[in-house]
Amino acid sequence: MKIKPLLNIMGALLTLLGITMVMPIFISLGYGESDLEGFIISSAICIVLGIPTWFLTRYDRMLTNRDGFAIVTFSWILTGIAGSLPFYFTSAIPNVTDAFFESMSGVTTTGASILNDIESLSHSVLYWRSFLQWIGGMGIIVFYIAILPLLGVGGVQLFKAEVPGPVADKITPRVRETAKLLWIVYIGITLAEVVALSLSGMSIFDAVCHSFTTMPTGGFSTKNASIGYFENSVTHYIIIFFMFLAGVNFSLHFYALSGNLKSYFKDREFQVYLSTIILVTSVIFLFIYYMPGSGGPTLFREALFQTVSILSTTGYAIADYELWPVFVQVILLSLMFVGGMGGSTGGGMKVIRIMVLVKYCSLEIRRLLHSKALIPVRIGERHIQDNVVRNTLGFFLFFILAFIISALLLTFMGIDFETAVGAAASAMGNIGPGLNEFGPTDNYASMPVPGKWLLIICMLLGRLEIFTVIVLFSRTFWK
Repeated sequence: MKIKPLLNIMGALLTLLGITMVMPIFISLGYGESDLEGFIISSAICIVLGIPTWFLTRYDRMLTNRDGFAIVTFSWILTGIAGSLPFYFTSAIPNVTDAFFESMSGVTTTGASILNDIESLSHSVLYWRSFLQWIGGMGIIVFYIAILPLLGVGGVQLFKAEVPGPVADKITPRVRETAKLLWIVYIGITLAEVVALSLSGMSIFDAVCHSFTTMPTGGFSTKNASIGYFENSVTHYIIIFFMFLAGVNFSLHFYALSGNLKSYFKDREFQVYLSTIILVTSVIFLFIYYMPGSGGPTLFREALFQTVSILSTTGYAIADYELWPVFVQVILLSLMFVGGMGGSTGGGMKVIRIMVLVKYCSLEIRRLLHSKALIPVRIGERHIQDNVVRNTLGFFLFFILAFIISALLLTFMGIDFETAVGAAASAMGNIGPGLNEFGPTDNYASMPVPGKWLLIICMLLGRLEIFTVIVLFSRTFWK
């Protein structure tokens, strides 16, 4: 692994993060708030450390796969550290662990918060929380490939490490052009949501912040009651629609905006994603409709909202699903493992991986009956290569293993079983809300310090899809 390219990109990243802190500085000035000094200090630290490192470590060599894995992992960690500085220096979160937890939860688009009173925060801090999720949604390295001509041909390695799933397709031959197009789509849909939410009656500031956390499927809100604060069915359905879009492969959005609307319904993964939402919403609606004392026209909206929110891994809430039947809670817990489509901003294992696993299991049964038959794994018209199947099986094993170990460690810290399972699944799937003590109406402030650091690791593993981080701990990587 080359240290010079790593330091070069770390320096550039730190510099850019320092520059992005200028916007909350202006917001603080505009609202006349007292946290101006904290953002100035944070921005100065990033720029003073970043610029010299950036310019003193310039290089002109191609990056290797090894470099790509290291740069991506350390970029996310560094962004989490830099992102925590405004929380700490503005005294919004005066504890180092809590500030880093909030920042890493934002960057990884998890949306788990340690804040008890979100509405007491300044406008600049609320904006910064939302912005962290927005840049983390499409991916920091993809952002770099799109904006800065720093990476050259080595950008391919970073793109592979950043988007390691089975559908990391390039929609153009050049990775940089692909990244730019994806970011144009991402920004365009974000702006459309800002307009839609503003027209629904939400303030401009709240519309911007919630758009910044919907498109990355992050889930941070400016209100303690999350989206439940806005008692407006139009606002709820707008957010449902954009959460749904955020859970779809962004390549399909690009093809649709290019005039090929049929690309959605021709895609087998999209068909499964949409069918899952319809099926699960229907089941949940029927169960909560016949609950004793339930009723009212809002039940369908609540069922649809929570289904899309959990499946897309956004984590918003308009209802306390812990009051629903246990069977429904188990369904929502299962959705935490599934996540959105491959190539989306959603977390979880991704719909395409679940499809590959189901297809593989089905074919193994057929192979038992026809041992000499060569039966390939197909998803629609696409033939899935054997190396992709092996990668998917390995990913599934590591994901479940990390979840089980995390849940066990949380119970070892004295956390009850239901809470530990929900927190581990939520962190690995980058959801946010879990079960019991950390449900949709709670926060993670009461989590023990070791538990917070464990969940930080789980958030990073889930966001970078296991292998990008795990490979750094292999003996082969360092030889």
